[in-house]
Amino acid sequence: MERRGRKVLPIKLNEDELDYLGSLLRRRNIPNGEARRAKALMRMHEGCTNKAIAQELGVCAHTVGIWRNRFAKERLQGISELPRSGAPRTITDEQVQQVVTMTLEEKPEDATHWSTRSMAKRCGLSHDSVSRIWKAFGLAPHKTESFQLSTDPNFVDKVRDVTGLYLSPPENALVFCVDEKSQVQALERNQPILPMKPGQPERRSWDYWRHGTLNLFAALNVKTGEVLGKCYSRHRSSEFLAFLREVEKSLPERSDVDPYEVHLVMDNYVTHKAARVNAWLAKRPHWHIHFTPTYSSWLNQVERFFGIITDKQIRRASFNSLKSLREAIYTFIEKYNEDPKPFKWTADADLILGKVQKICSELR
Repeated sequence: MERRGRKVLPIKLNEDELDYLGSLLRRRNIPNGEARRAKALMRMHEGCTNKAIAQELGVCAHTVGIWRNRFAKERLQGISELPRSGAPRTITDEQVQQVVTMTLEEKPEDATHWSTRSMAKRCGLSHDSVSRIWKAFGLAPHKTESFQLSTDPNFVDKVRDVTGLYLSPPENALVFCVDEKSQVQALERNQPILPMKPGQPERRSWDYWRHGTLNLFAALNVKTGEVLGKCYSRHRSSEFLAFLREVEKSLPERSDVDPYEVHLVMDNYVTHKAARVNAWLAKRPHWHIHFTPTYSSWLNQVERFFGIITDKQIRRASFNSLKSLREAIYTFIEKYNEDPKPFKWTADADLILGKVQKICSELR
């Protein structure tokens, strides 16, 4: 008996098309719709019917027929999502170009940057339309980032030295990142902190009493992630030297059997290079100092720890004395060291220097 029904277009893929679809399906971030259409084409090439493909992919046979006809006309271009039917565009390409050009090259007379409403008023569009255009082109006038180029004449050498120490430390060596968080304030809110409730965040008064400041010296073990921290009332070379002695006490006993080396990463602060500090280090030739470049404290991994303790323990708390602040800091460090996790440094010197070079080229 002769088969009746709509004639189905046969699909035969060439080698290039098969390779493209195979690589497309191996991607991890391919959209689901595009993946289904690619699988459907592979099954069409194998001679499967629309109904069988629809059952496998969880769509209706009519949809598979549309994909088959689209591919027969447009080949691989039919894989991508086509514009859907709907209301015609009300914004022309010239208007889109005007918004993008003005955003990049002009500023409003009464402000430092455009807002969606000021741009919409200037161009005769709705603020939602301006927002969509900015999003499509990756423009965010309300955001800004800061940068600071180092003026250190040995910037390149110091970057390579410190990053090389992180990525490929010497054998049988202990690497510590050392720095101090100075002027940590013991702030007490002048009203009790109101706890969080369902639908209501924690609340605190905007003003406070000051109960003095202290200085937190810290040494981060790059390999283990453990932190040694000590608080001092002042921030001088004598306090820094006392902290180095604390670091030395925490080290394992050094012998001829285990002649390990100690490497310290720290900045060029005058306290770190005082005569009494240099004299103490000179008596310990197995201690090696690696200075970060000027304005480059981000190269010191202990700065990341200072950010963590500030966010989790200091910023939102209320301290009625320096003693309570000191106890809170020591308690946090003790808990932190119960399950320390070393920071994973991934940026090599070439990557860092490449970014710096890019900023320098934009400043010319």
